[in-house]
Amino acid sequence: MTPGTGRGRSTAAPRSVDVARLAGVSQKTVSRVFNDEPYVSEDVRRRVLHAAEQLGYRRNNAARALASGRTRSIGVVTLGTALYGPASLLMGVERVVRDTGYALRVVNTVEGDPAGISGAVDSLLDQGVDGIVISEPIDEQTDGEDVPLQIDVPVLVMGPPPPVTAPTVLTAGDGADLMARTATEHLLALGHATVHHLAGPQRWYAARDRLKGWQAALTSQDRDVPAVAEGDWSAASGYAAGQRFAADDRVTAVFSANDDMAIGLIRALTEAGRRVPEDVSVVGFDDIPVAAYVTPPLTTVRQPFDAVAQEGLKRLVHAIENPVADPLPSSGPPVDLIVRASTAPPPRSARGRHGTTPDAAKGGVPAAD
Repeated sequence: MTPGTGRGRSTAAPRSVDVARLAGVSQKTVSRVFNDEPYVSEDVRRRVLHAAEQLGYRRNNAARALASGRTRSIGVVTLGTALYGPASLLMGVERVVRDTGYALRVVNTVEGDPAGISGAVDSLLDQGVDGIVISEPIDEQTDGEDVPLQIDVPVLVMGPPPPVTAPTVLTAGDGADLMARTATEHLLALGHATVHHLAGPQRWYAARDRLKGWQAALTSQDRDVPAVAEGDWSAASGYAAGQRFAADDRVTAVFSANDDMAIGLIRALTEAGRRVPEDVSVVGFDDIPVAAYVTPPLTTVRQPFDAVAQEGLKRLVHAIENPVADPLPSSGPPVDLIVRASTAPPPRSARGRHGTTPDAAKGGVPAAD
């Protein structure tokens, strides 16, 4: 006889009442647990979830949608890219949405398409999503017009938002300027007279924020602000910038807007005979998995992708399910500087002198391309 098909064995799908009976709670308590409502003790929550796992219970989201008028789905607008930051943030959103019991619908945009966000939003609204996450890292405005997106569901924007009109607009994932400032201040505290910057492409909001943080750290301490080198996030662009930095012995410290460019930069410096960190200190941004294993291990700022996604989605789900309530408060992202072996005090011969390039302007940087 095949297991599970014998006489007397039930084949009906378990219901919430079965979970309640096994956990020793009311059916209403089961509903509260799966709706992630407050005022449920951790002990009760664990019992209910354990009972559900034992029984193989799954919520009937289709029935719930008919009863509540919601589809229990959240849409995400994101740039179609394999770059570490956007991809990691999307993975964090996917993990959190799964835990909330909502379905996830993702629409990718293409870099260089000014209508990409609005088209993606329209597609998600046509699918009846209950809320939208906009994780679009590039400013695609080409004509200077800021026409607000009209969205009739709550919206969570990861980073600087495009103009949006919605019942609730929440933001998460900002604070890159503070992280960049912390990275730059670390180098100044080691004794470097100034810090050069290898920026990301300035169409990216994150690249602008990191440049602002770097500049703020220098100007707040009345340090010279060197001209900015701009890369495209790739290790190859970091290598090209590193060749230029290596030719100037006044460069003793560089803050790179991401780890990939920092790794390319270190390769170019090393090939040119500039030791890291003895001659030039380098700080990256992101803390990609390989950062701890390059030579030398890279000092960098760790991005809290999972924490940002968790808090942002919690606030978005609250806005969806409590439309007349005040939004949940947000907290600033933690600043986590991971100090490794790529930073050190400047060489003795460079201490006390400014590392400013001839075309640097004190208190300002050239306009980005």
